[in-house]
Amino acid sequence: MKPAYITDDFLKEFVDAALREDVGEGDHSTLASISAEAQSRAQLLVKDEGILAGIEFARAIFQYADKTLRMEIFLQDGAAIKHGDVAFTISGSSRSILTLERLVLNCMQRMSAIATKTRHYVSLISGTGAQLLDTRKTTPNFRLPEKWAVLIGGGHNHRIGLFDMIMLKDNHIDMAGGISAAINRTKDYLRAINKKLPVEIETRNLSEVQEVLDTGGVDIIMLDNMDLPTLHKAVQLIGGRYKTEASGGVTESTIRGIAETGVDYISVGALTHAVKSLDLSLKATR
Repeated sequence: MKPAYITDDFLKEFVDAALREDVGEGDHSTLASISAEAQSRAQLLVKDEGILAGIEFARAIFQYADKTLRMEIFLQDGAAIKHGDVAFTISGSSRSILTLERLVLNCMQRMSAIATKTRHYVSLISGTGAQLLDTRKTTPNFRLPEKWAVLIGGGHNHRIGLFDMIMLKDNHIDMAGGISAAINRTKDYLRAINKKLPVEIETRNLSEVQEVLDTGGVDIIMLDNMDLPTLHKAVQLIGGRYKTEASGGVTESTIRGIAETGVDYISVGALTHAVKSLDLSLKATR
């Protein structure tokens, strides 16, 4: 199921831009060697292990590029996959299949890698009550598919961009003149534009946490790069008055301990910026 931000307009614009980048004036390799009337069938072969993501995205790419292509799906987004699995077949114009092959593979390989890493991290914090969040550390112009892959893997999306949430990071705070100044200016701004947006603020130590508590006016307090004893004290100090997010330096070996401090959310940039694409291929078949 597509999230709300994967709109028809986005899909069309994405496919158009991707094909302009890749095809340009024409796929001369295909145009030179394949007749316009040729029909073929190909299958998406899995050559790796992990979580499949991008099936619905691939369907949209095929549909927007050539509505006559026929896709038969055997494995859905979120399925556990292993070497030798066939995720789908695509049949129709040989030229269309060849021209779209790399675009579909590039998207699915990256999305599957993100879903796989996300599923693993989610399993590491199972039973703690903490939720795994992604970040804005994404590939330019490919953020929405990457965030979609996080959902497929069982994680949760943080803000989509700069427009749907206010996050006062360390540089905002320092440039604004401190935590209280940053929060109070934010309150004034939201009143002035008559808009309600969630407000999150970053803290780097317990003193800053206390200043946020004294000032109020936020929804989430980020606890950035704190060691486990400090994280635990911060969660106790906040005492459920605001949601808490742990961020910074989260790894496979540290995420369970972080979750057990009682934080509500753990954000992990590596879900999208530090993955190795899963090995998938599209091969002609009869």
